[in-house]
Amino acid sequence: MSESAERDGRWYPEQPIAVVGAVVFKEGKILMIKRAQEPSKGKWSIPGGIIELGETAFEAARREVTEECSIEVEIERVLDSVDNIIRDEEGRIKYHYVIIDLLARYVDGEIRAQSDAEECRWVTPQELMELDITPMLRDMLKRQKII
Repeated sequence: MSESAERDGRWYPEQPIAVVGAVVFKEGKILMIKRAQEPSKGKWSIPGGIIELGETAFEAARREVTEECSIEVEIERVLDSVDNIIRDEEGRIKYHYVIIDLLARYVDGEIRAQSDAEECRWVTPQELMELDITPMLRDMLKRQKII
């Protein structure tokens, strides 16, 4: 267990943690990041992260996209919400995230991977189908008719 994840209560939390994910569009392409941290380290995902105390979901999504990809976005609306509950081998809850996925539009900047992203890139919905993403993200994108 990483010291920072243990210290901030992300692993084996006492209560669910609220997080956001941003589905960012630019010229028909979607912004994807390759996760540098668990859960799902090494998989492709949408940018996002934990909502900080006093921050709205929209503010958190804008901040996370900037921190991970160096660009500015405008949040348009809520797309979806889902619980991600991961148990360890003993059945204890290792992670419990309440994920609020938001639709966003590119505003300014050049993408450059930072903080929790190993890599980031713009992909077409067709290219996205070929990336290694989690089943939960794939299900959400299908429900929203994005892929």
